[in-house]
Amino acid sequence: MQKIIKIGTRASLLALAQSNNIKNLIESRYPEVTVELVKIVTKGDKILDVPLAKVGGKGLFVKEIEEAMLRGEIDLAVHSMKDVPAELPPELHLGIITRREDPRDAFISNKYTALADLPEGAKVGTSSLRRRSQLAVIRPDLLIEDLRGNLDTRLRKLDDGVYHAIILAAAGLNRLGWSARAASFFSPAEMLPAVGQGAVGIELRRDAEALLAGLEFLQDNETSVTVRAERAFLDQLEGGCQVPIGAFAQLSEDKVTLTGLIAAVDGSKMIRESQVGSIADVEKIGRELADQLLDLGGREILAEVY
Repeated sequence: MQKIIKIGTRASLLALAQSNNIKNLIESRYPEVTVELVKIVTKGDKILDVPLAKVGGKGLFVKEIEEAMLRGEIDLAVHSMKDVPAELPPELHLGIITRREDPRDAFISNKYTALADLPEGAKVGTSSLRRRSQLAVIRPDLLIEDLRGNLDTRLRKLDDGVYHAIILAAAGLNRLGWSARAASFFSPAEMLPAVGQGAVGIELRRDAEALLAGLEFLQDNETSVTVRAERAFLDQLEGGCQVPIGAFAQLSEDKVTLTGLIAAVDGSKMIRESQVGSIADVEKIGRELADQLLDLGGREILAEVY
């Protein structure tokens, strides 16, 4: 194992918490190794006054980090998997996917315990078109407004009374020790998570074979299988993290059950189906489910979004 490892990371509290966790695990395993965090500002971090869906493009939170890796300035990157586009630069790959945190979406409010408790016309904040579309189906009366910023910024806006409630990923709250802020959680049946939600991935150069071998202890096989199925679904749809697409896979013995969703942003159309298959066919399951949803009307929905 090389003596110094440089990890590229965003500078948000959550990104640093995730990267510091990987740093600590590596240094515990290899006491002779020093791990340095290199903070990198991405396009998604710079543009805070525009909804991400309107910024356009894929890789809003990873592109600058990948470019630093291609220049040799960092050795690896630690990403929230839901921010990673399906297509990566050919010289790079997701070598490691760590154990998944809670994949659910959390309902956060200082006054109400669940979505059903909100009064008619209540204001709900979320930055996600996926969440917005599913909320519109469950509660079409709500006023759903865009909410940008890091987790601490979003919680502050709730505390300042800008929103009656906000929706955040449970995993982020847990990793920052803020799980007590969640009033309740949406089951995947109620609100399908984003592709890779709750999982952390390590991206490396393909030629960094010795480094990858040294980091294999971080790999979680179950998470890797389920996220691969979800990402194959995303790849077939040519989707980024800012479109109303959801997917969630679960592993039971040697079978993978993948549920996928394509929705109109206003909730007027929603297509949701599931497929079951063997672990050996996870990518095939994802692509076939994507094709099924496209044929059921998903193609027209995505054409409107794009």
